Amino acid sequence: MRIGHYQALCDPGNFEANLAKVVYGLEQAEYNHVSVLSFPECFLTGYYDTAEPSRESGFAVDSPKMREVLSATQRFDTTAIVGFNEWRGSHLYNTALVARRGKLVGTYSKVTAFMTFHTQGREFPVFEHDGLTFGVVICSDGGHIEPTRILALKGARVVFAPHYNFIAKERLIGHFMEVRADHTARAKENQIWFLRGNQVSMDTDKGCHTDGQGYGDSYVIDPNGEILVRSRRHQEDFIFTDIDLAQRPNHWSNRGRSQWSAREFGGFLMEATAHAPVLEGPIKEMPQETEK
Repeated sequence: MRIGHYQALCDPGNFEANLAKVVYGLEQAEYNHVSVLSFPECFLTGYYDTAEPSRESGFAVDSPKMREVLSATQRFDTTAIVGFNEWRGSHLYNTALVARRGKLVGTYSKVTAFMTFHTQGREFPVFEHDGLTFGVVICSDGGHIEPTRILALKGARVVFAPHYNFIAKERLIGHFMEVRADHTARAKENQIWFLRGNQVSMDTDKGCHTDGQGYGDSYVIDPNGEILVRSRRHQEDFIFTDIDLAQRPNHWSNRGRSQWSAREFGGFLMEATAHAPVLEGPIKEMPQETEK
């Protein structure tokens, strides 16, 4: 089966232009026989570092905008994974929709949302396309062991990880190295294919108020930790690769080892974290509720 990612330039706040790029990406997927195609994090709405435009751009799964997305993509057999700011009642989520043939298959919401105005997701669905079981994590979720491990335990053979990275120049190389290491670990430790799909920005980004680079660097890592394909950096690109579903995973490497480790070391881990010093970091709290 062929999987891919469209490393596209997003226009924050311009829903129609971003939807047109989703259609273009699906046309490229159809031409190249790609079965499942991902797009960047929050792509339909744009990714913002402030609350007001995030809230203004957001829409619900039962909204006219979602119906427009499904109508525009209904002629494609490719399953699309597309990010957006999602209103769910009075709470705003960083969400990726999964759609095929004009039907909303489901959604996944980021469980380590960096912005405090986003509510944290706490569900880990898996999806199916013609015999392929796959899951989704979003950006920083892939830097944690548990989200990808949960999806692998639920049978995911591929995990798609949409990103929207706009990184300060002085942090870019460090970020590049850390992300590559995290994703290689996720693929190897779970015996899965891991697709990191980023966006790209040309010098500036309307959604962000700091200087940075949207450098791209999308790729697919195989269950042995090898990069099969990667995008060009600092420009729009379309990547895809074939995966062999007949290649059976080593279940001891994911399910068996996880079950054994949880049973043997779970209590020790809880004890250690209870007595460990509180570390300062970029995510000090994971707010569960965000009022509109």
